[in-house]
Amino acid sequence: MKVDMDERAEKLAVENDKLRGRVDALQQELRKLKKEEKSAVTRRREEKSLKPYQAELIKLQNHLEKTHMKMIILFEGRDAAGKGGTIRRVTRYMNEKAYRVVALGKPSDVERTQWYFQRYVQHFPSSGKIVLFDRSWYNRAVVEPVFGFCSSEEYHHFMDEVTGFEKNLVKSGVILLKLYFSVTRDEQAHRFDRRKTDPLRQWKLSEIDMQAQERWDDFTLQKYRMLKVTHTPLNPWTIIRSNDKYLARLNAIKVILNSVNYEGRDETLDHAMDPNIVISGARELELMEAERIRSGKFSD
Repeated sequence: MKVDMDERAEKLAVENDKLRGRVDALQQELRKLKKEEKSAVTRRREEKSLKPYQAELIKLQNHLEKTHMKMIILFEGRDAAGKGGTIRRVTRYMNEKAYRVVALGKPSDVERTQWYFQRYVQHFPSSGKIVLFDRSWYNRAVVEPVFGFCSSEEYHHFMDEVTGFEKNLVKSGVILLKLYFSVTRDEQAHRFDRRKTDPLRQWKLSEIDMQAQERWDDFTLQKYRMLKVTHTPLNPWTIIRSNDKYLARLNAIKVILNSVNYEGRDETLDHAMDPNIVISGARELELMEAERIRSGKFSD
């Protein structure tokens, strides 16, 4: 009798352990679902808060068309810095006939023999139009030298030529905005990890992306050199801190809206940019140089 009771007690203990395990798993799943639901609610709230500014972008677009002005917006920054997501929010409600997004791949054999800027110039806007470059001619300032895709001579020739090229653009009547999205190393690693495990994002992960963390310091040095030469009074860089995707998107839209005195501007909206998110190229250089003095190297 005692043996039977001991066996039953042991079986009950095992069953209790299994039951506790199931309960713990269910509680963990419930916490995960609540977190996802909260995240989804937050995202919907954030997307809704962007709509008044997206409506302003339509007004800006109409103003450019009415006044025959042309705009080029460059979206630069490290991989997974949020460039593509911001472009999608900027263009979501725009008139598709009056803007284009340009994201060029590797140059063809013929393009390699041409003037470097030629493949970009052919996509420039006509009167009343906006062109948004998802990476631009500044590939030659950062990505290409880091990975050895251009020679030292090609790199230096570009750096000597680009400010004059942009000066002529602006003199011809083009509104040129240069946005650099700046993400921290840890946040980039987190976004890469998410891309690896999310089947809806895996297509974003390239072989070059896989090397971005290893070459972090190389990218930072090239970013510094780029800003040092190409941040000018006529064509300045605007740095967008993009660890928080929503704040980066909102403030990038504000930068665009504040670049033109367009008709019908809604003055009840807060057009002020967050100084913790939007940094001038000159200030970014100061911060990078101060960090190099303090720690012996740049940080991003």
